[in-house]
Amino acid sequence: MKPMKLVLLLALAVLGAAFALPERKTKVYLIGDSTIAQKEVRAYPETGWGTPFSHFFDSTVEVDNRAKNGRSTRTFISEGLWQPVADALQEGDYVFMQFGHNDEAKDKTDRYTTPEQYTANLERFIAETRAKKAIPVLLTPVSRRKFDSSGRAVETHVVYSALVHDVARKTGVALVDLDVLSRQLYQQFGPETSKLLFLQLAPGEHPNYPEGKNDNTHFSELGARKIAQLVLQEVRRLDLGLARQIRKPVVKK
Repeated sequence: MKPMKLVLLLALAVLGAAFALPERKTKVYLIGDSTIAQKEVRAYPETGWGTPFSHFFDSTVEVDNRAKNGRSTRTFISEGLWQPVADALQEGDYVFMQFGHNDEAKDKTDRYTTPEQYTANLERFIAETRAKKAIPVLLTPVSRRKFDSSGRAVETHVVYSALVHDVARKTGVALVDLDVLSRQLYQQFGPETSKLLFLQLAPGEHPNYPEGKNDNTHFSELGARKIAQLVLQEVRRLDLGLARQIRKPVVKK
């Protein structure tokens, strides 16, 4: 091969490498309600568990948190929040879906979803995820903080958590029983100390809530991280491919 031609080929190879497209990251979509959602600054210290969850993975993963306050499976579809996710999915992506808080709220007709429709909506999310060769993961709704008179953490999503189990069995989808896991966490903390996991503020304690806040549904920064750690624990237990993309600790030499 003539020297000039060789130089030209090498130059083209270097140029091609310089403009090569970066390797596509695995996308992990989070869909659900306010217990997962990214919060505006005016809501802090309220924190959705999706926020700390996004920092658990290495550079090959991008967590895309699409969860929104007040959404049920019905409104997530009717407001056009699901379709962009379904359209963007690619092979090997994940969809973590946790609904129930708003679906079960019969007193809020703008979001209430019957058990039959809730089941159908979850099955739709699963089918459309699988159609793109992406991986659906079901989560039961994270428990609210509630204790009985004996100090036992009480189940708060009896019907809708059971429906998630039914869908998981029917479809063979990986299931994170966040309802049970979160109640176990609250029990470990106890009736009083578990308040630290939630948006519980005295008057004047935080400028966003000058009159204080007594919220047993939405998490504090600590609570969100603890719940996110439970989900991460389940990613490992279920041996999802995503488990091999968890961030490795930096070892100091």
